[in-house]
Amino acid sequence: MKKIILFASLALAVTACKDSSKGQIAALEQQCDSLSQLVAQKDNEIDDMVGTLNDIEAGFREISAAQGRVSVAQSGEGANSATLIRENMQFIQSTMQQNRELINKLRKQLRESTINGEQLKRTLDNLTAQLVEKDQQLRELREQLEAKEIHIAELDETIASLTEDVTALQEETTSKSETISVQDKQLNTAWFVFGTKKELKEQNILKDGKVLQQNFNKDYFTKIDIRVDKEIKLYSRDAEILTAHPASSYTLQRDANKQYVLRITNPSQFWSTSKYLVVLVK
Repeated sequence: MKKIILFASLALAVTACKDSSKGQIAALEQQCDSLSQLVAQKDNEIDDMVGTLNDIEAGFREISAAQGRVSVAQSGEGANSATLIRENMQFIQSTMQQNRELINKLRKQLRESTINGEQLKRTLDNLTAQLVEKDQQLRELREQLEAKEIHIAELDETIASLTEDVTALQEETTSKSETISVQDKQLNTAWFVFGTKKELKEQNILKDGKVLQQNFNKDYFTKIDIRVDKEIKLYSRDAEILTAHPASSYTLQRDANKQYVLRITNPSQFWSTSKYLVVLVK
């Protein structure tokens, strides 16, 4: 009986070892797959960045070659030389822009990459310095050409485009200023009316004891600028404000003739509830 138990225990132990080994192998295989994917990702990143780097360097070589062609053409005369200069200058400008975009792309790739490439960062700094140097050379070359009255069509078009942009911007600014002025005027416009009960009823301003309900005659009102018109003479010894306005925003007092004058002490608060003012007088 003891032998049987012993054999059974050994069998279970062997099976457990086999299961454990299978688990460890599976885990190792998974780790290998992950590492392979990581290596492949880094390889792709490196290939992409190296490809961008090669494009930039090729662009600089083409720019240098075009600069040489312009220098040679400057010593020549006639329409052919001028055409050759313009074509090469336009090529230099477009290639410079392309290199500028590629350098920005490479900088972004390096920033987002999992690769910590110090050498690549130094190379990127050198490329940026080359771009700055080429920009300076291009400006000097333009000045030389301008001195010889050789105009680059693309540059002239750029200046014309900038002039159009400035004109359009000025027109847009004027239009916006006019719009703001109109909106500002609308925001600061209000209307008032005072009249007897009979007059207000005839204009549907007062109806069934209620004010400004429906279809009232807006033309009967006087338009004012609330920033300017802060005092309204009512020409009556009896006055009652029918529309809702904060009591703390105005005073209703008599003048020397014992007639009421409405003085608006806080216009923004007074007109916050309604842009229409209705006063009942007798």
